[in-house]
Amino acid sequence: MVLQSLNLCTILLFLAIASQVSQSLHFELHSGRTKCISEDIKSNSMTVGKYTVVNPNEAHPSPQSHKISIRVTSSYGNTYHHAEDVESGQFAFTAVEAGDYMACFTAVDHKPEVTLSIDFDWRTGVQSKSWSSVAKKSQVEVMEFDVKRLIETVNSIHEEMFYLREREEEMQNLNRATNSKMAWLGFLSLFVCLGVAGMQFVHLKTFFEKKKVI
Repeated sequence: MVLQSLNLCTILLFLAIASQVSQSLHFELHSGRTKCISEDIKSNSMTVGKYTVVNPNEAHPSPQSHKISIRVTSSYGNTYHHAEDVESGQFAFTAVEAGDYMACFTAVDHKPEVTLSIDFDWRTGVQSKSWSSVAKKSQVEVMEFDVKRLIETVNSIHEEMFYLREREEEMQNLNRATNSKMAWLGFLSLFVCLGVAGMQFVHLKTFFEKKKVI
């Protein structure tokens, strides 16, 4: 019984740590250039992001060359966040449309060219929830907190499985439609080839009859 309890606690701890994994990136961007990062988000999912341009000299304010513009858009072209000439910022929204969302960063044009270092943290679904704000100090409440986080993780995995199943069905329908069109195209090509061959046969037969070869 004690061993089973220890195994359960180990599983809970593992899933709790795994649920905190997020897409945290550090990348470089040259002046006047644009770099986009995509994230596949299902509908009705909460997503939050935070971005910062690293100051090359922390003892002084960031120079004007270390400014960026950012735009977050859905796969349908709808804009969910937009900021111009900023050093840092954050965004949060609930995805209405399922699909790939793009966060595009553009560095201001500057001569001579400089290289910006950008920290970007993007979290989606259960990862976007700040569970630390609801955690308590007592042992019972900490266990309750772990169970709630585990339930949220399981629900998120369950929803993700249904979402992937829907995407798989869409791809299968697309493959079936494509195969059907290719089959009809093959039959049409065969019909055209037979028609051309028949016309050539008739033409050659008429030609040889006129020449009294046959």
